[in-house]
Amino acid sequence: MSMLFSRTSLGVEINPSGVAFALLGGSTAAPRLERVSYAPLAPGCLRISLREANILDPQSFSDAVRNAHNLLLHSGTRLSVTLPDTVGRIMMLDVEGRFKSRAEGLDIIRWKLKKNLPFDIADTHLDYQQLSVRENGDMALMVALVSRGVISQYEELLMAAGFTPARIDFNSFNLYRAFENRLELQEDLTLITFYDSTLSIMIFANGILEFQRVKELSGSSGVDSRVYMEINSSLKVYHDRFTERPINPVSCIAPPDVAREFCGMVAEATGVEPALLEIKSMLRPSDSAPADQESLFPFTTAVGAALRSL
Repeated sequence: MSMLFSRTSLGVEINPSGVAFALLGGSTAAPRLERVSYAPLAPGCLRISLREANILDPQSFSDAVRNAHNLLLHSGTRLSVTLPDTVGRIMMLDVEGRFKSRAEGLDIIRWKLKKNLPFDIADTHLDYQQLSVRENGDMALMVALVSRGVISQYEELLMAAGFTPARIDFNSFNLYRAFENRLELQEDLTLITFYDSTLSIMIFANGILEFQRVKELSGSSGVDSRVYMEINSSLKVYHDRFTERPINPVSCIAPPDVAREFCGMVAEATGVEPALLEIKSMLRPSDSAPADQESLFPFTTAVGAALRSL
């Protein structure tokens, strides 16, 4: 079937280095990679901050997004956007009782977090998902926080450039989403990733996310002592909270040039031989798309974002 008449979805990752697009067709069960494209951002164009405007050169940013999109030879402008996790905060939170409504839930969460937020509560966009109910009746929640001013700038500049940012979320979720067809088969899972100088650890038990930690490690190769120490300290926090839960099985995502060494380091930290996840194994490439892991890896989160709308 011609791509003109088939369903497609467009994902884009934005970070200080550049703008990466992935155009998918097919279905979530059998995604087809139609094309990818990339445009670099000039040094200083975008700087990640929790509180301040991230995009310091709006014209240069808009030009880069349009240039990358033009390379796709695709007219669609509806985007699923993925951003570095350090643009916001993800927290795991236990709350007593039940919420009468979603609005009440948001108010209670704001009240509980107001002293711990890295930005003004009045300027915070907050969302939450109930993960489970503990044995003591408490609700286990995952809470996502981002400054309204920060996220609004991304939305407004994308719209001014002619795009519709339908969904915006963080890289760690889109790394999981890119491999969801494989990972969802496991109810117990530890996913440890190193992507764009950021370490992410997600631990699932009985199909429910129980633990997440994200740490930016600028300048790290992904296989140095900083990463190893951070993995160890995160696992200790998890073991202290869930003393009888084993870390098993384990999957890894890492840049191709350090992937094997990263998996070896994870094996040493966890005591479990991890499975290396490669995005090339999750997609059917078209004749216009790359098929090798080295070329595809920088588009992994863009693929995950695109899958959200496929």
